[in-house]
Amino acid sequence: QVRLVESGGGSVQAGGSLRLSCAASTYSANSPYMAWFRQAPGKEREGVAVIVTGTGRDIYSDSVRGRFTISQPDAKNMVHLQMNSLKPEDSAMYYCAAGTIVPLSKLFSPSAYRYWGQGTQVTVSS
Repeated sequence: QVRLVESGGGSVQAGGSLRLSCAASTYSANSPYMAWFRQAPGKEREGVAVIVTGTGRDIYSDSVRGRFTISQPDAKNMVHLQMNSLKPEDSAMYYCAAGTIVPLSKLFSPSAYRYWGQGTQVTVSS
């Protein structure tokens, strides 16, 4: 069992930055795919960034590419999401997720991830 805890959410004006962090209770070599999803009220959960831990390979959705960066520091049980040039449409609850083997076609599919955090709120005002 892997427990994920997000932190770093908050309120910021458009154009600002925030860094989210996800701490896993334990590093699991069986769950190398770490991802950030977000969900705004009335909308489906959307994948925004994925990192394959231990390889550094990162993948982004079109909506955040060039503005967000997912990274894994030396501690294998931590993942960060640096969010720059934030827009009001980035406002959502952000969730950290971990998965075992995630096909390329399902990298941004919530059903492909086994473990989830409780989420952290990001609000961007115009």
